[in-house]
Amino acid sequence: MAFNYDHNCFCCGERNARGLQLKFVKEGDYVRTTFVPTEVYEGYPGIMHGGITSTILDEIMSQCLNYLGLLGFTARLEVRFRHHVPLNRPVCFEAQIVKRKSSLVETCARAILADGSIAAEATGRFMLISREKQAGQPGST
Repeated sequence: MAFNYDHNCFCCGERNARGLQLKFVKEGDYVRTTFVPTEVYEGYPGIMHGGITSTILDEIMSQCLNYLGLLGFTARLEVRFRHHVPLNRPVCFEAQIVKRKSSLVETCARAILADGSIAAEATGRFMLISREKQAGQPGST
């Protein structure tokens, strides 16, 4: 499914100078990205803000849909934090699709620290946007 996109997304937008500019790869059933948070993304001193962690988890789950040629929006996001994410160290994020039923896709994701420990886990549900609805949107093909 093709759709126009202006690359201004906060997470993956190449044209968004203030965004995260994440790059994603598909490896088997998983979509992965690595992010090194700097002080710009700080919550408490030396720790990445939990909202940024949640945002990346949400984005990587939505990227699972994109790799299947699907487009959807977050209907539900649940995040569980296990450890803080330190600044200036790489964090690997990975996600996969768990189940697809009609217009609903269930996904899961996790943030993995450099030592292999899980910093956060998430589950998400995405409502698919039909091709007919996409065709009626500005900028769609």
